[in-house]
Amino acid sequence: MAPVDAEAVQALQAAGLRAKHAALGPQLRGNQFQGPLYLDSEETSRSSQGDVYAVVDHPFARVSGALTDPGNWCDILILHLNIKYCRGTPGATPRLEVRIGRKFDQPVASATLLTFAWRAQAVTPEYLDVELDAPTGPFGTKDYKILVEAVGIDGGRSFIHMGYAFGYGALGQMAMASYLRTIGRDKVGFTTVEGAGPGEPPRYVGGMRGLAERNTMRYYLAIDAYLDALAAPPAQQLERRLEAWFAATEKYPRQLHEIDRATYLAMKRREVQRQLTGSAE
Repeated sequence: MAPVDAEAVQALQAAGLRAKHAALGPQLRGNQFQGPLYLDSEETSRSSQGDVYAVVDHPFARVSGALTDPGNWCDILILHLNIKYCRGTPGATPRLEVRIGRKFDQPVASATLLTFAWRAQAVTPEYLDVELDAPTGPFGTKDYKILVEAVGIDGGRSFIHMGYAFGYGALGQMAMASYLRTIGRDKVGFTTVEGAGPGEPPRYVGGMRGLAERNTMRYYLAIDAYLDALAAPPAQQLERRLEAWFAATEKYPRQLHEIDRATYLAMKRREVQRQLTGSAE
């Protein structure tokens, strides 16, 4: 079995990220995402990854203050449909115990545990690099990585790179192939592929690459929703985050729509409450 490329998702560092912002100028100004955002993805025989590059209307100090505090990350991750529970453990290397499950209510014990090591690889007045790594995951998947790096740009804004990747061995590949043949057979990502005829709607990438693109976008939109909600009073931030995340995903219904707004809000309110109390029910 070929090993997963451990360097698949890498930080560009401050100078590289600024160069990437300049190089992506045309794509950030005109794209399918209704805003300054660019999505790239890659699939190998044993791994899949996605990378989002986006301009956010938040000063760098606010972005860095929020994302370099490990205590905020459970509030970010729980917005994702499949994240049912998250608990942080402080220490020299903080850990996030995340439970991944289905897109409906379920007991914590029936969801799969994914334990991330959280690291602030670089935090300076001009640049941040935060990385989360988990060696094992559900259905034979492994080598999960979430990377977020950012720099400040003109106009009191920030440029963010968020990378998401996971690997799989032979058993994991068979499990994911079964999912993609059944429940996930009609699900697609964002990258267009050839094959659409004149007047036909665009065709999008599917399979493992499409799955990576969908999850990359969901995690990025969770970060964006968290940052946007910081402008609200603390007591209102949870509802602001939930509403913002759901509204953002609904901009891309072909890829990201799964449940209606009322169902999502009710489910996530219960899951957040369970997270706050530490309940496993």
